[in-house]
Amino acid sequence: MSDSFSNPSPQFGTVEYLGKPGFDHCQFCHQPIAGNYYRINNAMACSDCAEKMRGVLATDTHAAYMRALFYGIGAAIAGMILYAVFEIATGLIIGYVSLAVGWMVGTAMMKGSNGVGGRRYQITAVLLTYAAVSMAAVPVWIHYGNKHRQQQEIQEQQNRQQLEDEQRQLEAESGQKPSLAAPRPVQPRLSFGGWLARAALLGLASPFLEVWGGGVTFGWLIGIVILFVGMKIAAKLTGGRRAEIFGPFDDSPRTS
Repeated sequence: MSDSFSNPSPQFGTVEYLGKPGFDHCQFCHQPIAGNYYRINNAMACSDCAEKMRGVLATDTHAAYMRALFYGIGAAIAGMILYAVFEIATGLIIGYVSLAVGWMVGTAMMKGSNGVGGRRYQITAVLLTYAAVSMAAVPVWIHYGNKHRQQQEIQEQQNRQQLEDEQRQLEAESGQKPSLAAPRPVQPRLSFGGWLARAALLGLASPFLEVWGGGVTFGWLIGIVILFVGMKIAAKLTGGRRAEIFGPFDDSPRTS
């Protein structure tokens, strides 16, 4: 009996009849049904199992959805970090990580909702999966941007030092006084909020920026297909399956 209710995906569609012919049996506890009976997704059940099933059935409430959303956001952030760290560490862009991200988001949302699923859960899971995979490009850009800027600053410093040395040497040979170096122009800095909004927009558009820059490629198509499959995995996991309980019905005598 405990196995029937601990299993998150009971097989309601398969009815099993055990015992003597001519007697109806509960599909879940396999005991003969005496008196009234119930139907749980067209499967016959006794009154005790129906009551227990009502207790374990999760209800779609606002609190359940908010818990699922909170868990899903956490899984999306973890998936984004996983995707970005893998690409930074290996230097490879592996689209199959999108499948893991979709599974993480869908599983986390179902955990947060205690098994409740539905249309709005699926839409949320799909959007979170897409956001996690696309936004993973932002930390990757930051990493390589900082690396490139450091190299550029070193090169500029070397060039500036070389020009200053040559200028001092010319001034010393001509007997002129050393001139002060011209101050570097100060570029206006973007506010953190503006930078964050711009990074978010670029990140969400990152799956399509490659097409804009270099056209449609075979590798891009494969990545988009894998991303779509990852989103489909998240939607499937959060679809849920509600058990409907009907009854009670009168137990009519059956002939052998």
